[in-house]
Amino acid sequence: MTPSPRPGWVLGTDIEYMKCLLAEWRDRYDWRVVESRLNRLKQYTSEVDGYRIHFVWEKGSRADALPLVLTHGWPGSFVEFEQIIMPLAHPEQFGEDPNDSFDVIVPSIPGYGWSPAPSCPITTRDVSRIWHHLMTDVLGYKSYVAQGGDWGSLVASWLGVDQPQVVRAIHINMMGLRPYTGEGSAPLAPEEKEWLEIARRRLRQESGYQVIQGTKPQTLSFGLNDSPIGLAAWIVEKFHGWSDGSTGVPPFTSEQLITNVMVYWLTQSIYSSIWLYTAARIAGDMGLRKNEFVSAPTGFLSCPHDLFPPPPDAWVKRTYNLVQRTNWERGGHFAAYEQGDKLVREIRSFFRQFRTRSASQGQGIGSLQPKPS
Repeated sequence: MTPSPRPGWVLGTDIEYMKCLLAEWRDRYDWRVVESRLNRLKQYTSEVDGYRIHFVWEKGSRADALPLVLTHGWPGSFVEFEQIIMPLAHPEQFGEDPNDSFDVIVPSIPGYGWSPAPSCPITTRDVSRIWHHLMTDVLGYKSYVAQGGDWGSLVASWLGVDQPQVVRAIHINMMGLRPYTGEGSAPLAPEEKEWLEIARRRLRQESGYQVIQGTKPQTLSFGLNDSPIGLAAWIVEKFHGWSDGSTGVPPFTSEQLITNVMVYWLTQSIYSSIWLYTAARIAGDMGLRKNEFVSAPTGFLSCPHDLFPPPPDAWVKRTYNLVQRTNWERGGHFAAYEQGDKLVREIRSFFRQFRTRSASQGQGIGSLQPKPS
């Protein structure tokens, strides 16, 4: 491959970094070891609203553990949450308060990994409906809480719009859902106008992938499904660009990056995974309509190196019933992968105020099947 006329990551994935990552993948990475470790997670599949959904379900140490559904985004997968599942479910095993125990549910979005592709593109609002039925109809919970970043932040947000009587609270580490700013809305404050201009400049540099994934996903996917190197470069560039890359390289281990790519490569799911962008362009589910609001109590974690720069509170409160905001001094888009221990503490702290000891516990009343190894 011809060296870039500008070194580093300015024009995309750095060639020298990719050479090192691919050498690690070829010569030292052992998928069978990683696969064996992942298979120790309690994984299932179930039919929900006509979709076959793969999910991790780790019941907490306490009988009255708080049900928590965690949702990934693109180009992530359920493996982002691997290292935080057990600390959330069994805090006493990590020297923490057992009263903070969660029942942890980590589904794979339809078209990602081992959740087969839907028959056509679906929206994040559709996914939120599927998650609600998974939690209530299949797993038997009467109420629950939700957390997510990237697409997961929109899924959690739509749950907070459509299911406020059942979803006790949500926590997001990206604000992807836009407020309604049309006729009848409050005028933008100066800090909101300033932030919107900063966000637009950031997106002009970072959002080219959204255009092709939202308009011509099939053409792109021929190359990505055919070449593991191309697939890795397409994905890894986002793990660098949306994280704290102050050292010049993505702040993740090579195993983390390769394992996430492997989920896409083994399941050949890159095409169906990017259908969410196509659906968002067609259906326009990225923003609230007039009189819509995320009424569920919301915790917002703002990271300085995320895809979007940290928004002002005035902008957040247009969309959410904001009850807690945390601003990290470092970190980015993939919080669970980049700073898992810190995110666990954040999740425990926020949801502590929404626990009730009379919470009903899921019994798995639907049809569950173990995920094939």
